[in-house]
Amino acid sequence: MMIHSLSSSSSSLTVQNPNPSPLHSFTRNNGFSFMNVSRFSPTPSSARKKLSLKCRQSEYFDKQQKFATSTVPNNSSFSSQTPPRAGQFPPKYFVGHSIYKGKAALTVEPRAPEFTALDSGAFKLSKEGFVLLQFAPAAGVRVYDWSRKQVFSLSVTEIGSLISLGARESCEFFHDPFKGKSEEGQVRKVLKVEPLPDGSGHFFNLSVQNKLINLDENIYIPVTKAEFAVLNSAFNFILPYLLGWHAFANAIKPEHTNRGNNASPRYGGDVEWNR
Repeated sequence: MMIHSLSSSSSSLTVQNPNPSPLHSFTRNNGFSFMNVSRFSPTPSSARKKLSLKCRQSEYFDKQQKFATSTVPNNSSFSSQTPPRAGQFPPKYFVGHSIYKGKAALTVEPRAPEFTALDSGAFKLSKEGFVLLQFAPAAGVRVYDWSRKQVFSLSVTEIGSLISLGARESCEFFHDPFKGKSEEGQVRKVLKVEPLPDGSGHFFNLSVQNKLINLDENIYIPVTKAEFAVLNSAFNFILPYLLGWHAFANAIKPEHTNRGNNASPRYGGDVEWNR
């Protein structure tokens, strides 16, 4: 702190007058506040008191330092308030299984179910998952034209049909993507799974007729017993996830189990199990 006698006004000093006339205070762009005396009332020289000047520069920087300290949280609070980095989010995984043959290639990929949030905070299954089959015709030796690929979505029920298919059995699925719409009947997709003549596997044959673009495509690929066994194993594993049952299983807690056991016996499920 510095003390000066009053001689002239300064941009970094505050003038304090015991009997001032109306004063005008303002702050300059550099952040220093001071008082500008526009007029003093007449005072006898004998009664004139010595005025003191107080340097505000040190206080300004003290306040700035305190403000900066208060606005920057410590490491622990900062990490909890800011969103996590991209690498901290749960990673996404894209999986699939492909079968390559001389005439065509087949790729099998699962698609997750969809849930809808309820007002209670719970979630309800709104759409079951499915398995997407993609057929691409060959364009050369071990070269496939994926720009001409045709797709077919297997529902959980259709997956069940494939899983239960015997070595000499066949099944057929028909899809109309525009069913119930004005374009119904314009696109027709038929997937046939038939046993090979020698019993070594199955044929996957997809035919697509699209009148909207004047397309008539037929792609087939043989699948051996081993390859079909791999598909069935993958289908068996993923089926509960396509139904969304994994989300329910992960949400089960001991208190929920106890509550279910103590439920009213008039509830249908409890009546069945309490007999």
